[in-house]
Amino acid sequence: MALIPTTILTGFLGAGKTTLLNRILQEDHGMRIAVIENEFGQENIDNEILVQDSSEQIIEMNNGCICCTVRGDLIVALTALAQKRDAGLLAFDRIVIETTGLANPGPVAQTFFVDEEVGSHYMLDAIITVVDARHAMKQLDEYEEAQRQVGFADKLLLSKTDLVSEDDVAALTRRLKRINPRAPIGKVDFGRAPIAEVLDIRGFNLNEKLELDPDFLATESAHVHNHDHDHAHEHKHDHEHAHEHSDACATDCGHHDHHHAQHSDDIAAFVFKSTQPFDSAKLDEFLGGLVQVYGPRMLRYKGVLLMQGAERKVVFQGVHQLMGSDLGAKWGEDEVRGSKMVFIGKNLPKDIFIRGLEQCLV
Repeated sequence: MALIPTTILTGFLGAGKTTLLNRILQEDHGMRIAVIENEFGQENIDNEILVQDSSEQIIEMNNGCICCTVRGDLIVALTALAQKRDAGLLAFDRIVIETTGLANPGPVAQTFFVDEEVGSHYMLDAIITVVDARHAMKQLDEYEEAQRQVGFADKLLLSKTDLVSEDDVAALTRRLKRINPRAPIGKVDFGRAPIAEVLDIRGFNLNEKLELDPDFLATESAHVHNHDHDHAHEHKHDHEHAHEHSDACATDCGHHDHHHAQHSDDIAAFVFKSTQPFDSAKLDEFLGGLVQVYGPRMLRYKGVLLMQGAERKVVFQGVHQLMGSDLGAKWGEDEVRGSKMVFIGKNLPKDIFIRGLEQCLV
C-alpha cells in the first residue's frame, strides 16, 4: 500500500496557520485530508483550537476531511489513524499536522524516521512555515523558535502582506532567504492559498528528481547561521518515504539590513560547492563526526554530491542527527559535475565544516 503523504504546518504565534487549516478543512477541494492539531501539553499555546469540543478526539467534516486533536504522543496518534484507515473505519489520503506556535518542528519531523511503524505508513512530504509579514522581523529578532521554524521549512508562506509596504515585504524576503536560501517563498491571503502550494510539494523527499535550486547559491551572503540538530548518522534509511531534512547552518550571526536596522540571527545558512569528487569513505567518516558534535545545532542540511567513480548523483539530507542518502539521477553527458551542499543551523562553525569537506575531496 502506498505511503500516506504528510505535511507539517508550522509558524509562529498568530501567523495564520489555523486560518489556513480551516479553509483546507471546509473548502470543496475533493481531497480527503486528515488534520492533526499537535498540542504539547494541557493548554493550547495559540488559543487556536480547530476542534472546539475537546471531548471529541476526531471530527469528520462534510467535505471528506477529518480533524483530530492530539495531546500526547504523536507516534501513537499516527499509528492509530493508520490502523483505523486500514480497517476501513476512516477514509483519508493524506495528513496535515499543525504544530503550536512556539514549537520546534525538528522533533515532529524526526517522528517519521525514528519509529518503524510510522515509517511504514507515512511519507513526510514537506514542512510548510507560515510567516506573519507584519510581525516577523520582531519575532525573528526575539525568538529562536521563529528562526527555527524558518530554518526547517521546505516552503515559506507569507501572511498579512496587505498590512505592510512592498519595501517591508522585500526586506523580510531578503532576511528569510539568508536564513533559509533553499525554501521557495509564496503568499497566503486570509488563509487562501492554492492547495498545490501546500500539499504534494515533495520538499522533504529523496528521489531521483531532487536537485538543489541553483538560485539559492546566488543568495548566499557572508552570513552564516547555525541550527541545533541532533544526528544519529543513520545512513541508508529506507529512503522510499522521504527522509531526513537537510540543511544545517553554520556560524557568523548574519546581520540583515531592514531599513537602517541590523538584525542578527543565530540561525543561518551556508553553502559548500566543489567540482572535485568526494572520497566516499572519508566523507562518511567526516559527516558522522559532524552530527555527533554539532547535530543538536544542525537544523537542516541537503546536498547533491559527486562521488568518485559514481555515474549517478548521490542525494543526502538530514535533520539534527538523523541523516540519510540515496542515489539520484545519472549525470548528464554534457552536465557540469560537482557537489552542492547547503547547511542551516545555529551558530555552526562554517570554517570547520568547509575545511573538513575539502579534506574529503579526492
